[in-house]
Amino acid sequence: MKISKKGISTITVALTVVLIIVVIAAAAYIAVDTGKSTTVTATTTKISTSISTSVTTSISTSVTTTSSTKSQSFSLDGAGSTFVYPLMSAWITQYTSLYPNIQINYQSIGSGAGITDLEGHTVDYAASDAPLQAADQAKAPKALTIPDAIGSVTVAYNLPHIASGLNLTGAVMAQIFAGNITKWNDPAILSLQTNATLKAALPNQQIIVVHRSDSSGTSFTFTGFLTEDSAAWAKEVGQAKAPTWPTGYGANGNAGVAGFVQGTHYTMGYVELAYALTSTPKITVAAVQNPAGDYVLPTQATSAAAATALPSLPAGNASWASVNLLNQAGAGTYPIVTFTYIFVYQDLSVNTAQTSGKSAAGATALVQFLWWVVTTGQQQNMALGYVPLPQNVVTLDEQTIQSITYNGQSLLTT
Repeated sequence: MKISKKGISTITVALTVVLIIVVIAAAAYIAVDTGKSTTVTATTTKISTSISTSVTTSISTSVTTTSSTKSQSFSLDGAGSTFVYPLMSAWITQYTSLYPNIQINYQSIGSGAGITDLEGHTVDYAASDAPLQAADQAKAPKALTIPDAIGSVTVAYNLPHIASGLNLTGAVMAQIFAGNITKWNDPAILSLQTNATLKAALPNQQIIVVHRSDSSGTSFTFTGFLTEDSAAWAKEVGQAKAPTWPTGYGANGNAGVAGFVQGTHYTMGYVELAYALTSTPKITVAAVQNPAGDYVLPTQATSAAAATALPSLPAGNASWASVNLLNQAGAGTYPIVTFTYIFVYQDLSVNTAQTSGKSAAGATALVQFLWWVVTTGQQQNMALGYVPLPQNVVTLDEQTIQSITYNGQSLLTT
Protein backbone atom coordinates (compact mmCIF):
# COMPACT_ATOMS: atom_id res chain seq x y z
CA MET A 1 0.00 0.00 0.00
CA LYS A 2 1.21 3.43 -0.89
CA ILE A 3 0.57 6.20 1.63
CA SER A 4 0.62 9.68 0.18
CA LYS A 5 1.18 12.74 2.34
CA LYS A 6 1.67 15.21 -0.51
CA GLY A 7 -1.81 16.64 -0.60
CA ILE A 8 -5.54 16.08 -0.47
CA SER A 9 -7.07 13.88 -3.18
CA THR A 10 -10.26 14.86 -4.99
CA ILE A 11 -12.27 12.22 -3.17
CA THR A 12 -10.88 13.38 0.18
CA VAL A 13 -11.89 16.99 -0.56
CA ALA A 14 -15.39 15.90 -1.53
CA LEU A 15 -15.69 13.72 1.52
CA THR A 16 -14.43 16.52 3.75
CA VAL A 17 -17.14 18.89 2.50
CA VAL A 18 -19.84 16.28 3.13
CA LEU A 19 -18.50 15.54 6.59
CA ILE A 20 -18.33 19.21 7.55
CA ILE A 21 -22.05 19.44 6.76
CA VAL A 22 -22.71 16.31 8.81
CA VAL A 23 -20.70 17.67 11.75
CA ILE A 24 -22.59 20.97 11.70
CA ALA A 25 -25.93 19.18 11.67
CA ALA A 26 -24.90 16.70 14.31
CA ALA A 27 -23.65 19.44 16.62
CA ALA A 28 -27.26 19.83 17.69
CA TYR A 29 -26.78 16.71 19.78
CA ILE A 30 -23.74 17.86 21.70
CA ALA A 31 -24.23 18.76 25.35
CA VAL A 32 -23.17 22.19 26.54
CA ASP A 33 -21.15 22.44 29.74
CA THR A 34 -23.06 24.70 32.09
CA GLY A 35 -21.30 23.55 35.27
CA LYS A 36 -24.53 21.85 36.46
CA SER A 37 -25.96 18.47 35.56
CA THR A 38 -28.69 18.48 32.97
CA THR A 39 -30.50 16.41 30.43
CA VAL A 40 -28.39 16.35 27.30
CA THR A 41 -30.03 18.92 25.04
CA ALA A 42 -29.92 19.98 21.40
CA THR A 43 -27.29 22.69 21.31
CA THR A 44 -23.86 23.36 19.96
CA THR A 45 -20.60 22.94 21.82
CA LYS A 46 -17.44 24.92 21.26
CA ILE A 47 -14.74 22.38 20.54
CA SER A 48 -11.20 23.11 21.58
CA THR A 49 -8.51 24.21 19.16
CA SER A 50 -6.63 20.96 19.76
CA ILE A 51 -9.53 18.95 18.33
CA SER A 52 -9.81 21.14 15.25
CA THR A 53 -6.08 20.88 14.65
CA SER A 54 -6.19 17.10 14.91
CA VAL A 55 -9.05 16.79 12.44
CA THR A 56 -7.49 19.21 9.96
CA THR A 57 -4.22 17.33 10.04
CA SER A 58 -6.01 14.03 9.55
CA ILE A 59 -7.62 15.32 6.36
CA SER A 60 -4.21 16.01 4.85
CA THR A 61 -3.19 12.34 5.04
CA SER A 62 -4.81 10.10 2.44
CA VAL A 63 -4.61 6.39 1.74
CA THR A 64 -4.13 5.04 -1.76
CA THR A 65 -5.01 1.36 -2.10
CA THR A 66 -2.82 -0.95 -4.11
CA SER A 67 -4.14 -2.54 -7.27
CA SER A 68 -4.19 -5.95 -5.53
CA THR A 69 -6.56 -4.81 -2.79
CA LYS A 70 -8.74 -2.89 -5.23
CA SER A 71 -9.28 -5.96 -7.42
CA GLN A 72 -9.98 -8.46 -4.61
CA SER A 73 -12.80 -8.76 -2.11
CA PHE A 74 -12.03 -9.08 1.59
CA SER A 75 -14.14 -9.67 4.68
CA LEU A 76 -12.58 -8.37 7.92
CA ASP A 77 -13.91 -9.30 11.36
CA GLY A 78 -13.69 -7.23 14.54
CA ALA A 79 -15.28 -7.54 17.97
CA GLY A 80 -15.32 -5.91 21.39
CA SER A 81 -16.22 -2.54 22.89
CA THR A 82 -19.83 -1.36 23.04
CA PHE A 83 -18.41 1.99 24.18
CA VAL A 84 -17.02 2.66 20.70
CA TYR A 85 -19.77 0.87 18.75
CA PRO A 86 -21.63 3.98 17.48
CA LEU A 87 -18.35 5.36 16.14
CA MET A 88 -17.08 2.02 14.83
CA SER A 89 -20.35 1.52 12.99
CA ALA A 90 -20.04 4.94 11.34
CA TRP A 91 -16.41 4.28 10.38
CA ILE A 92 -17.31 0.96 8.80
CA THR A 93 -20.27 2.40 6.91
CA GLN A 94 -18.22 5.22 5.45
CA TYR A 95 -15.15 3.13 4.68
CA THR A 96 -17.04 0.34 2.93
CA SER A 97 -18.92 2.91 0.85
CA LEU A 98 -15.54 4.19 -0.36
CA TYR A 99 -14.17 0.66 -0.88
CA PRO A 100 -17.12 -1.61 -1.79
CA ASN A 101 -14.84 -4.63 -2.16
CA ILE A 102 -14.14 -4.54 1.60
CA GLN A 103 -16.69 -5.99 4.01
CA ILE A 104 -16.12 -5.30 7.71
CA ASN A 105 -18.10 -7.14 10.37
CA TYR A 106 -18.01 -5.82 13.94
CA GLN A 107 -19.61 -7.57 16.91
CA SER A 108 -20.40 -5.20 19.79
CA ILE A 109 -19.97 -7.81 22.55
CA GLY A 110 -17.98 -5.94 25.19
CA SER A 111 -14.28 -5.23 25.57
CA GLY A 112 -13.51 -8.37 27.54
CA ALA A 113 -15.07 -10.67 24.95
CA GLY A 114 -13.31 -8.83 22.15
CA ILE A 115 -9.92 -9.29 23.80
CA THR A 116 -10.71 -12.98 24.32
CA ASP A 117 -11.49 -13.29 20.60
CA LEU A 118 -8.17 -11.63 19.74
CA GLU A 119 -6.34 -14.07 22.01
CA GLY A 120 -8.17 -16.94 20.30
CA HIS A 121 -7.31 -15.63 16.81
CA THR A 122 -11.00 -15.55 15.85
CA VAL A 123 -11.04 -11.87 14.79
CA ASP A 124 -8.80 -9.67 12.68
CA TYR A 125 -8.90 -6.94 15.31
CA ALA A 126 -10.36 -6.28 18.76
CA ALA A 127 -11.68 -3.05 20.24
CA SER A 128 -11.57 -2.16 23.94
CA ASP A 129 -11.74 0.81 26.27
CA ALA A 130 -9.40 -0.96 28.67
CA PRO A 131 -5.75 -1.42 27.70
CA LEU A 132 -4.29 -4.91 27.55
CA GLN A 133 -3.17 -6.15 30.96
CA ALA A 134 -0.18 -8.40 31.59
CA ALA A 135 -2.33 -11.54 31.41
CA ASP A 136 -3.77 -10.42 28.08
CA GLN A 137 -0.34 -9.69 26.66
CA ALA A 138 0.80 -13.17 27.67
CA LYS A 139 -2.13 -14.69 25.74
CA ALA A 140 -1.73 -12.34 22.77
CA PRO A 141 2.04 -11.93 22.41
CA LYS A 142 3.21 -9.07 20.20
CA ALA A 143 -0.25 -7.52 19.99
CA LEU A 144 -0.14 -3.80 19.18
CA THR A 145 -2.13 -1.03 20.88
CA ILE A 146 -3.70 1.62 18.61
CA PRO A 147 -5.76 4.36 20.34
CA ASP A 148 -8.61 5.29 17.99
CA ALA A 149 -10.72 7.83 19.93
CA ILE A 150 -11.33 9.52 23.28
CA GLY A 151 -14.64 9.26 25.11
CA SER A 152 -16.17 9.78 28.51
CA VAL A 153 -18.33 7.76 30.89
CA THR A 154 -21.42 9.59 32.10
CA VAL A 155 -23.31 8.96 35.33
CA ALA A 156 -26.90 8.61 34.16
CA TYR A 157 -29.95 8.83 36.41
CA ASN A 158 -33.74 8.84 36.20
CA LEU A 159 -35.50 10.98 38.79
CA PRO A 160 -39.10 12.02 38.10
CA HIS A 161 -39.52 15.80 38.07
CA ILE A 162 -35.77 16.41 38.39
CA ALA A 163 -34.39 17.07 34.93
CA SER A 164 -31.17 18.79 35.92
CA GLY A 165 -28.91 19.93 38.70
CA LEU A 166 -27.55 16.80 40.38
CA ASN A 167 -23.94 16.94 41.64
CA LEU A 168 -21.97 13.82 42.56
CA THR A 169 -18.47 12.93 43.72
CA GLY A 170 -16.50 9.77 43.16
CA ALA A 171 -16.51 9.00 46.89
CA VAL A 172 -20.31 9.25 47.14
CA MET A 173 -20.82 7.22 43.95
CA ALA A 174 -18.53 4.54 45.36
CA GLN A 175 -20.81 4.28 48.40
CA ILE A 176 -23.89 4.12 46.17
CA PHE A 177 -22.47 1.35 43.96
CA ALA A 178 -21.24 -0.47 47.08
CA GLY A 179 -24.77 -0.43 48.50
CA ASN A 180 -23.87 1.74 51.49
CA ILE A 181 -25.91 4.75 50.37
CA THR A 182 -29.36 3.50 49.42
CA LYS A 183 -31.73 6.50 49.36
CA TRP A 184 -31.81 9.48 47.02
CA ASN A 185 -32.20 11.87 49.96
CA ASP A 186 -29.26 10.45 51.90
CA PRO A 187 -27.42 13.26 53.75
CA ALA A 188 -24.23 12.51 51.80
CA ILE A 189 -26.03 13.25 48.51
CA LEU A 190 -27.88 16.25 49.91
CA SER A 191 -24.62 17.80 51.09
CA LEU A 192 -23.30 17.99 47.50
CA GLN A 193 -26.24 19.93 46.08
CA THR A 194 -26.01 23.67 45.52
CA ASN A 195 -29.51 24.02 44.09
CA ALA A 196 -31.90 24.41 47.01
CA THR A 197 -34.97 23.47 44.96
CA LEU A 198 -33.35 20.25 43.76
CA LYS A 199 -32.07 19.47 47.23
CA ALA A 200 -35.59 19.71 48.65
CA ALA A 201 -36.98 17.58 45.81
CA LEU A 202 -34.66 14.58 46.21
CA PRO A 203 -37.05 11.79 47.18
CA ASN A 204 -37.04 9.29 50.00
CA GLN A 205 -36.78 6.51 47.43
CA GLN A 206 -34.45 3.57 47.02
CA ILE A 207 -31.61 4.11 44.53
CA ILE A 208 -31.80 1.36 41.90
CA VAL A 209 -28.20 0.74 40.87
CA VAL A 210 -27.54 -0.49 37.32
CA HIS A 211 -24.16 -1.82 36.15
CA ARG A 212 -22.78 -3.82 33.27
CA SER A 213 -23.32 -7.57 33.33
CA ASP A 214 -20.64 -8.28 30.70
CA SER A 215 -16.87 -7.81 30.77
CA SER A 216 -16.61 -4.16 29.88
CA GLY A 217 -14.08 -1.45 29.19
CA THR A 218 -16.70 1.07 30.31
CA SER A 219 -16.81 -0.71 33.68
CA PHE A 220 -13.00 -0.71 33.74
CA THR A 221 -12.98 3.07 33.32
CA PHE A 222 -15.80 3.71 35.79
CA THR A 223 -14.41 1.44 38.50
CA GLY A 224 -10.98 2.97 37.89
CA PHE A 225 -12.44 6.37 38.73
CA LEU A 226 -14.12 5.02 41.87
CA THR A 227 -10.83 3.35 42.86
CA GLU A 228 -8.97 6.65 42.59
CA ASP A 229 -11.61 8.55 44.59
CA SER A 230 -12.45 6.00 47.29
CA ALA A 231 -9.95 4.05 49.40
CA ALA A 232 -12.76 1.75 50.54
CA TRP A 233 -13.74 0.92 46.95
CA ALA A 234 -10.09 0.37 46.04
CA LYS A 235 -9.72 -2.13 48.88
CA GLU A 236 -13.03 -3.96 48.55
CA VAL A 237 -13.75 -3.96 44.79
CA GLY A 238 -11.05 -2.22 42.75
CA GLN A 239 -10.75 -1.61 39.02
CA ALA A 240 -11.83 -4.37 36.65
CA LYS A 241 -13.65 -5.07 33.41
CA ALA A 242 -15.92 -7.51 35.28
CA PRO A 243 -15.82 -6.58 38.99
CA THR A 244 -17.78 -8.36 41.67
CA TRP A 245 -20.50 -5.79 42.14
CA PRO A 246 -21.69 -5.45 45.75
CA THR A 247 -25.20 -4.43 44.71
CA GLY A 248 -27.40 -3.55 41.75
CA TYR A 249 -28.85 -4.99 38.57
CA GLY A 250 -26.78 -6.03 35.57
CA ALA A 251 -27.50 -5.06 31.97
CA ASN A 252 -25.65 -6.08 28.83
CA GLY A 253 -23.65 -3.43 27.00
CA ASN A 254 -23.89 0.35 27.09
CA ALA A 255 -27.21 0.12 25.27
CA GLY A 256 -28.57 -2.22 27.93
CA VAL A 257 -27.64 0.08 30.82
CA ALA A 258 -28.95 3.12 28.95
CA GLY A 259 -32.26 1.40 28.26
CA PHE A 260 -32.62 0.27 31.88
CA VAL A 261 -32.06 3.79 33.19
CA GLN A 262 -34.40 5.31 30.61
CA GLY A 263 -37.20 2.93 31.44
CA THR A 264 -37.01 2.80 35.24
CA HIS A 265 -37.53 5.63 37.71
CA TYR A 266 -35.02 6.16 40.56
CA THR A 267 -32.19 4.42 38.73
CA MET A 268 -28.50 5.32 38.49
CA GLY A 269 -26.04 3.79 36.03
CA TYR A 270 -23.07 4.64 33.84
CA VAL A 271 -22.95 4.88 30.04
CA GLU A 272 -20.64 6.24 27.35
CA LEU A 273 -21.42 9.83 26.29
CA ALA A 274 -22.53 8.89 22.75
CA TYR A 275 -25.38 6.81 24.20
CA ALA A 276 -26.49 9.71 26.39
CA LEU A 277 -26.44 12.05 23.38
CA THR A 278 -28.42 9.82 21.05
CA SER A 279 -30.89 8.10 23.38
CA THR A 280 -34.58 8.90 23.05
CA PRO A 281 -35.85 10.18 25.40
CA LYS A 282 -32.69 11.96 26.42
CA ILE A 283 -30.75 10.52 29.32
CA THR A 284 -30.12 12.83 32.26
CA VAL A 285 -26.52 12.91 33.45
CA ALA A 286 -24.83 14.23 36.58
CA ALA A 287 -22.07 16.77 36.98
CA VAL A 288 -19.09 15.02 38.59
CA GLN A 289 -16.55 16.70 40.83
CA ASN A 290 -13.03 16.84 39.41
CA PRO A 291 -9.72 17.23 41.31
CA ALA A 292 -10.05 21.03 41.15
CA GLY A 293 -13.26 20.73 43.19
CA ASP A 294 -15.55 21.79 40.34
CA TYR A 295 -18.67 19.91 39.26
CA VAL A 296 -18.33 19.34 35.52
CA LEU A 297 -20.72 17.91 32.95
CA PRO A 298 -19.51 15.38 30.37
CA THR A 299 -19.23 17.04 26.96
CA GLN A 300 -16.80 16.76 24.08
CA ALA A 301 -15.04 19.93 25.20
CA THR A 302 -14.68 18.86 28.84
CA SER A 303 -13.57 15.39 27.74
CA ALA A 304 -11.02 16.85 25.32
CA ALA A 305 -9.54 18.84 28.17
CA ALA A 306 -8.36 15.58 29.74
CA ALA A 307 -6.09 14.96 26.75
CA THR A 308 -4.50 18.40 26.47
CA ALA A 309 -1.61 17.62 28.81
CA LEU A 310 -0.97 13.97 28.09
CA PRO A 311 2.18 12.50 29.59
CA SER A 312 4.65 10.68 27.37
CA LEU A 313 2.83 7.72 25.87
CA PRO A 314 4.22 4.21 25.30
CA ALA A 315 5.04 2.86 21.86
CA GLY A 316 2.37 0.76 20.22
CA ASN A 317 4.25 -2.46 21.00
CA ALA A 318 4.73 -1.58 24.68
CA SER A 319 2.38 -1.93 27.65
CA TRP A 320 -0.42 0.65 28.02
CA ALA A 321 -1.70 -0.87 31.25
CA SER A 322 -0.80 2.20 33.30
CA VAL A 323 -2.21 4.78 30.82
CA ASN A 324 -5.43 6.53 31.82
CA LEU A 325 -7.12 9.91 31.42
CA LEU A 326 -8.95 9.84 34.76
CA ASN A 327 -8.93 12.86 37.08
CA GLN A 328 -6.78 15.04 34.84
CA ALA A 329 -5.98 18.59 35.94
CA GLY A 330 -8.03 21.63 34.97
CA ALA A 331 -11.08 23.42 36.35
CA GLY A 332 -13.15 22.55 33.28
CA THR A 333 -11.97 18.97 32.86
CA TYR A 334 -14.45 16.12 33.16
CA PRO A 335 -12.84 13.43 35.34
CA ILE A 336 -14.11 10.13 33.82
CA VAL A 337 -12.41 10.02 30.40
CA THR A 338 -10.64 7.25 28.52
CA PHE A 339 -8.95 6.30 25.29
CA THR A 340 -10.63 3.57 23.31
CA TYR A 341 -8.29 1.19 21.52
CA ILE A 342 -7.89 -1.21 18.62
CA PHE A 343 -5.61 -4.24 19.10
CA VAL A 344 -4.01 -6.23 16.27
CA TYR A 345 -1.08 -8.60 16.01
CA GLN A 346 2.19 -7.04 14.91
CA ASP A 347 2.71 -9.83 12.36
CA LEU A 348 -0.69 -10.62 10.90
CA SER A 349 0.40 -14.01 9.53
CA VAL A 350 -0.31 -15.49 13.01
CA ASN A 351 -4.04 -14.93 12.37
CA THR A 352 -4.29 -17.87 9.98
CA ALA A 353 -8.04 -18.35 10.51
CA GLN A 354 -8.80 -14.75 9.55
CA THR A 355 -8.57 -12.65 6.40
CA SER A 356 -5.57 -10.74 7.74
CA GLY A 357 -3.64 -13.97 8.27
CA LYS A 358 -4.41 -15.72 5.01
CA SER A 359 -2.42 -13.53 2.63
CA ALA A 360 -0.36 -10.38 2.40
CA ALA A 361 -3.21 -8.80 0.43
CA GLY A 362 -5.71 -9.59 3.20
CA ALA A 363 -3.32 -8.19 5.80
CA THR A 364 -2.90 -5.06 3.70
CA ALA A 365 -6.67 -4.61 3.55
CA LEU A 366 -6.80 -4.53 7.36
CA VAL A 367 -3.86 -2.12 7.61
CA GLN A 368 -5.48 0.22 5.09
CA PHE A 369 -8.63 0.35 7.23
CA LEU A 370 -6.66 1.02 10.42
CA TRP A 371 -4.72 3.84 8.76
CA TRP A 372 -7.94 5.43 7.54
CA VAL A 373 -9.53 5.19 11.03
CA VAL A 374 -6.73 7.12 12.77
CA THR A 375 -6.44 9.75 10.02
CA THR A 376 -9.42 10.68 7.82
CA GLY A 377 -11.84 8.67 9.93
CA GLN A 378 -11.26 10.99 12.91
CA GLN A 379 -13.65 13.46 11.27
CA GLN A 380 -16.50 11.19 12.36
CA ASN A 381 -15.63 11.47 16.07
CA MET A 382 -17.03 14.94 16.67
CA ALA A 383 -20.37 14.19 15.02
CA LEU A 384 -20.99 11.24 17.31
CA GLY A 385 -19.91 12.60 20.70
CA TYR A 386 -16.32 11.36 20.78
CA VAL A 387 -13.11 13.39 20.82
CA PRO A 388 -10.69 13.13 17.87
CA LEU A 389 -7.18 12.04 18.71
CA PRO A 390 -4.59 14.77 19.36
CA GLN A 391 -1.99 14.98 16.60
CA ASN A 392 0.77 13.47 18.74
CA VAL A 393 -1.38 10.35 19.23
CA VAL A 394 -2.18 10.19 15.50
CA THR A 395 1.56 10.31 14.77
CA LEU A 396 2.19 7.53 17.28
CA ASP A 397 -0.57 5.44 15.67
CA GLU A 398 0.92 5.97 12.23
CA GLN A 399 4.26 4.68 13.46
CA THR A 400 2.55 1.67 15.03
CA ILE A 401 0.56 0.81 11.91
CA GLN A 402 3.66 1.18 9.75
CA SER A 403 5.32 -1.49 11.91
CA ILE A 404 2.69 -4.14 11.06
CA THR A 405 4.06 -6.95 8.91
CA TYR A 406 3.05 -10.16 7.19
CA ASN A 407 5.56 -12.98 7.51
CA GLY A 408 8.09 -10.33 8.46
CA GLN A 409 7.49 -8.22 5.37
CA SER A 410 6.38 -4.58 5.70
CA LEU A 411 2.92 -3.77 4.38
CA LEU A 412 3.25 -0.01 4.05
CA THR A 413 5.57 2.28 2.13
CA THR A 414 5.75 6.04 2.67
